[in-house]
Amino acid sequence: MTPIIAFGEALVDMLSSRLGDDTAPETFTPYAGGAPANAAVACARQGLPSCFLGMIGDDRFGDFLVEELERYGVDTQHIVRTREARTALAFVSRDAHGERQFDFYRPPAADLLYRREHLPAGIFTEPALVHLCSNSLTDTPIARTTLDLASIARRGGCLISVDANLRPPLWPQGQVDIALVEQLLERAHLVKLSTEELDALRGEQSAEAWISLRLARGTRLIVVTDGPGPVVAHLADRQLQVTPPSVAAVDTTAAGDAFIGGLLASLSRDDVTCETLTAWLADEARLSEALRFAGRCGAFAATRAGAFVSLPGEADLENLPT
Repeated sequence: MTPIIAFGEALVDMLSSRLGDDTAPETFTPYAGGAPANAAVACARQGLPSCFLGMIGDDRFGDFLVEELERYGVDTQHIVRTREARTALAFVSRDAHGERQFDFYRPPAADLLYRREHLPAGIFTEPALVHLCSNSLTDTPIARTTLDLASIARRGGCLISVDANLRPPLWPQGQVDIALVEQLLERAHLVKLSTEELDALRGEQSAEAWISLRLARGTRLIVVTDGPGPVVAHLADRQLQVTPPSVAAVDTTAAGDAFIGGLLASLSRDDVTCETLTAWLADEARLSEALRFAGRCGAFAATRAGAFVSLPGEADLENLPT
């Protein structure tokens, strides 16, 4: 099994009790989350070796996150704790269909203080699946760290996975730096994004032109999700489409992270590395099954409230509709 290493933010999602009714009394329940942390947990829940890299505040919420990561089987030995900033919070509101809006208490936040010198020596010298998101690009120093880390991991022979995961409220003036996100995508073998994120990134280009250019520049697989709609996988020589199961969504907070976690889990189970990725992608039946499994993981997560707690274990998908 190829180990998974996820880098970026772990934060606490404060989930609102309201479901589209602004007049109802409102309370907030803390759930462990953060996109790359969710992906790490998703892989660990499938019984795979999964490690989280990042910085967390030396505070009560930080303790909670480390405890939750460990409870779900994630290797936390390389997490750095700090008193210079607190653990990030995200207040999450949901509508009647489980779709969410975020109010982030970040910056300042501990995850933004991670620097290249915090990187464990030799961590990228063996094959691994290294997963990153754009949320660690929102401040100049952490963006530099993130791009350096992706470059170091790629030079070390790791397979780089990037989930666009665009969250405009995290960026200065609410404006995503598209050019900076593109720099991270340039380092990726695998890119996952939603149709809305594809529209934001492509600008005036057509979706087809943007995808073709990205594939021509070295990305091997681009997976575009569309909520409950079909998932389309783009490769240099073909496309594949699968449809996830139809479910009644309760909370979509971690559905995308469950999807990419499920896809990484399939890569890990098949011992895929940067060197063997081409052969794995050429096996259409295997790739299609991996995409279907990822879709089932995402659908399951949407039926549960919270992030870590909604990510499926090995037995959780048995009764899910096909």
